[in-house]
Formats: sequence, structure tokens, C-alpha cells
Amino acid sequence: MRALLILVGLAALVVVGLMSFGLLTFKATPGSLPTVKLEGGSAPKVKADMATISVGTENKTIDVPTVGTTQKTITVPTVKMDTPASNAAAEAK
Repeated sequence: MRALLILVGLAALVVVGLMSFGLLTFKATPGSLPTVKLEGGSAPKVKADMATISVGTENKTIDVPTVGTTQKTITVPTVKMDTPASNAAAEAK
């Protein structure tokens, strides 16, 4: 890859050197854009048949479940933790 870049660089230096000594010149003639003619024609016609959609509301009677809560007293497990700091504070009293 490096060798290819060196060759391209050398070729560019040779072209610049030839141009500077007048050994290489480029002559260009002005060009022109091609002429384009548009005649007649028509856009395509498309016909689409779509379904009809109606959106509305209506009243209906439905069964709705009810949810209730009651309070009961039950026994639950407890966890008690005594840290060394709380033991020292209890003994100091």
C-alpha cells in the first residue's frame, strides 16, 4: 500500500515538473449540455376502491366483578436483631 502511494506521488511530481518546463500542456474546449425536448405525455391514472369504515359507540349491559377487602388478625413471623452497639447502649443504662 505504501509503495502504491509513493508511485502515485512520484507520478504527480513528474506531471507538475513537465508542466512547469512547458513540456506538457493541456488544451480544453468548452463543452455544452445536451438539449432535451419534452413533448406531450400524461401522468398515469390510478383508481383505488377502498373499504368504508364506520366508527361509533353503543350502550350495552355487561357483568362487572366487584373486589372487596376485609381485615383479619393473623400471626406473622418476626425477625429481631441486636447489634453490638445497641447491646452496649442497653448495658450503659
